Amino acid sequence: MRRTDPGGQGGGEGRAPARQGPRSHTPARREPEGHGPVRYGPHLPGDGLPVLPELSAVLAAAAGRGGEEPVGGAPALLAAASGYWERRGLPTGPGHLAAAPGAHALLLALTAVLGGDVLVPRPCAAWWAPYARLLGRPVFHVPTPAESGGVPDPYALLETVRRVRAEGGDPRLLVLSVADDPTGTVAPPELLHETVEAAAAEGLHLVSDETWRDTLHDPHATVLLSPAEMLPERVTVVTDLAGALLPPGWPAAVARFPASAAGDGLHARVLDVLTALGARVAAPVAAAAGYALTEPEPVTARRSAAVRLHARLAAAVHTAVVTAGATARPPQAGRHLYADLGPLRDALAAQGVGDAQELEDFLTARLGMPAPGGHRFGDDLQALRVRLSSVPLADAGTDEQRTERPTVPDPLELPHVQRALIGLKSVFDDLRDAQRWEPPR
Repeated sequence: MRRTDPGGQGGGEGRAPARQGPRSHTPARREPEGHGPVRYGPHLPGDGLPVLPELSAVLAAAAGRGGEEPVGGAPALLAAASGYWERRGLPTGPGHLAAAPGAHALLLALTAVLGGDVLVPRPCAAWWAPYARLLGRPVFHVPTPAESGGVPDPYALLETVRRVRAEGGDPRLLVLSVADDPTGTVAPPELLHETVEAAAAEGLHLVSDETWRDTLHDPHATVLLSPAEMLPERVTVVTDLAGALLPPGWPAAVARFPASAAGDGLHARVLDVLTALGARVAAPVAAAAGYALTEPEPVTARRSAAVRLHARLAAAVHTAVVTAGATARPPQAGRHLYADLGPLRDALAAQGVGDAQELEDFLTARLGMPAPGGHRFGDDLQALRVRLSSVPLADAGTDEQRTERPTVPDPLELPHVQRALIGLKSVFDDLRDAQRWEPPR
């Protein structure tokens, strides 16, 4: 197994790290709104394109259905989800599936049922840890290797588990993602295999968030394997359809449980929690989700076009970032990349930026687009890391331009995309130039 020194980054957090504000003699002074609370965190992004007309038609046709879908999903939706996984080499009967209004409800239910402490990569999707904290469960962040995010380094995972147990903890659940948000990377199969082996050796249950698995920028050059292919008896897969099939405002997600007695018990208890939460997929959304999961030609064509668009835009953002002297892994999936502006620390300090929250404020204002700091994803507040997105570039322009954008041979030639990229490059180029002239501290 490859060795990555955890460097002390595998610390646990029983609650979200609080940002310390500036000292003040005024007791009533408050942190600016948006600095830390979960409700101001980044949301699951759309693709920046108009809703597919065929999806809208299915939703509209079902709009008169006022009855409730059963908890866990109706047979038609589960049959469509079963076919979806069958086509990906993971045969699944409808009895081992559960649908919910978004992956958030599924992860909350799984965390509640499995109990114990929760392990996540550092960084990780911003919405993972809050559910464990809501349930009073400690969360322990495990560092990822240099080549990708989403999957913890296996040695760091073993060391973290053993340390937590030595301190009286009870780690039971590891949440990971092969196609990762926030880093936009895909974990190589050999790393995934080593991490899955390490997790199995420690008796952990894995939740594999595969929301972004269908958004590979270069599917012919990138190999994506699910942990469920390697350890089927201990892996629950969760897929939010907002990743590649539905708009984020139409919440629907599906979980795939192990086909075993233990998986049957987990499935039943998750349905109990979803029932208690009233977490049912709205009937019109369920109709659209079922249609999308069958992957008819209009859906697959739009998905392919959206992936090509965001691959091109994300690559352009990556080029602008690294040309300015920052570092970032090349994006391989999804609509994000994760940049480290540590090499530009002196230039940023001259702008009053000394931590991830201040970096978020600075870049959000300068770029005119959301730029959540790494602390939103469980990273060190003092590290100057930020998640950048291709969505604002895709979302620029008029409705007509957004409709035509997937068919344009090179979206970077569109005037409104060019303007957005020029603005982004100018911000990073200014930091690069300021860094060159900033005297050493």
